[in-house]
Amino acid sequence: MKPKREGYQNRIELLQGTLDMLILQTLQWGPQHGYGISQSIGGRSGEVLQVETGSLYPALHRLEKQGWVTSQWKQTESNQRAKYYRLIPAGKKQLLSEQARWAQIVNAIAGIMNPAPEEGQP
Repeated sequence: MKPKREGYQNRIELLQGTLDMLILQTLQWGPQHGYGISQSIGGRSGEVLQVETGSLYPALHRLEKQGWVTSQWKQTESNQRAKYYRLIPAGKKQLLSEQARWAQIVNAIAGIMNPAPEEGQP
């Protein structure tokens, strides 16, 4: 996953496992094909995050192998054949677990970046 804007300074590296969480979250809104998942992540991130094909499809295959999503070949709106992925109950459970882990990471980083004043200090 990389930012849409070019340049190394603007590159956003995601923590390992974050792409899986974002895919599961996207599929929570309904079944989607790979391109649609990529577009959804890009759009909902304000075009900051762009999922590369080389990252997306291995992640989808991994999620399917874990038993968190299923897939089915269907016709798209433009009458093309595409594999649609769907979140299943085990994936919903995994998403809740990953959301809790993510909240814990965000709080830990916030504690470092914006530490509360220690007792006795201004």
